[in-house]
Amino acid sequence: MSKKYQNGFFIFGLAVLVVMVTQLDFAEVWQGVKRAGYWFPAVVALWALLYVLNTSAWYIIIKSLCDDADDGQQLMKRVPFFWLYKVTVSGFALNYATPGGLMGGEPYRIMELAPRIGTERASSSVILYAMTHIFSHFWFWLVAAALYVLTRPVDMATGIMLTAVFVFCALGIWFFSVGYRKGLAVRAMNILRHIPGLRRKAGGFVERHREQLDNIDRQIAALHRQNPRTFFGAVALELSCRIVSSLEIMFILLVLMQQVNFMDCLLILAFTSLLANLLFFLPLQLGGREGGFLMSATGLNMTASAGIFVALIVRLRELLWVAIGLLLIKIGKKTAKIAGE
Repeated sequence: MSKKYQNGFFIFGLAVLVVMVTQLDFAEVWQGVKRAGYWFPAVVALWALLYVLNTSAWYIIIKSLCDDADDGQQLMKRVPFFWLYKVTVSGFALNYATPGGLMGGEPYRIMELAPRIGTERASSSVILYAMTHIFSHFWFWLVAAALYVLTRPVDMATGIMLTAVFVFCALGIWFFSVGYRKGLAVRAMNILRHIPGLRRKAGGFVERHREQLDNIDRQIAALHRQNPRTFFGAVALELSCRIVSSLEIMFILLVLMQQVNFMDCLLILAFTSLLANLLFFLPLQLGGREGGFLMSATGLNMTASAGIFVALIVRLRELLWVAIGLLLIKIGKKTAKIAGE
């Protein structure tokens, strides 16, 4: 990636991070960190491990796409795991800080990866990884809703809400399943062509890059059809990441109570992340995540103060990892473009 674009991503992310930090009550933050004690570093360290799962899912997708090339082994030597880990963390940092989520991190990932494996493969891998990341969320929410029905009493209001969740997740899984079989690049751009204000730009982009978009869609469909082990492996890694991240809620709640049920933590995370993702247009999902923790905790017969405390520590962890991700943007060496790019 050129220095100009790298600095642009860094400055934009830093500006948003500064704005979000200024919204914090520093006295409350300090009291929260002191109360959390050694559990706060444990939460931060947990996410260092979770990003390994994220990177692994993206890595096996890239490897599968490069295996089809004559110089696949040489291409993969250009994508060392630690470097990809760095890009993964920075990409998520930009996603957290950007309204609309994927509008920040995904272009950054493509621009970093393209000089190493080519623009089309980089675009395909990033789109596939983003699809897999979102796809695993739908499965996570669906599993959590099923677990709630199996383990807890369900009244009329809760039943209606859970039915809506089931329908929403089923539609999401169906949409991405179709996207895996037929590709999603052209389909997504055609959706943008129907949005006022983007119609002309999206239409012109599709016409200028029709061949590249078709190639990307063919690569997406080929991975699903020809390499099912890679597809299911990536989904399994991402779903595992969702489940293991419930430990974050457990670590924080152990500050407040002697015993914590992991199932409760999983349900809190699932319904909080569902609400937060429905409010995707907010930078760092401000407000939505806090409200989700509060409602989820009280809905599972925990105190409102427990939900507020969990939300505070999670917000601090997110801000810290956003700062780390932005710093990692500035770390790294330039890589020569591959032949033919």
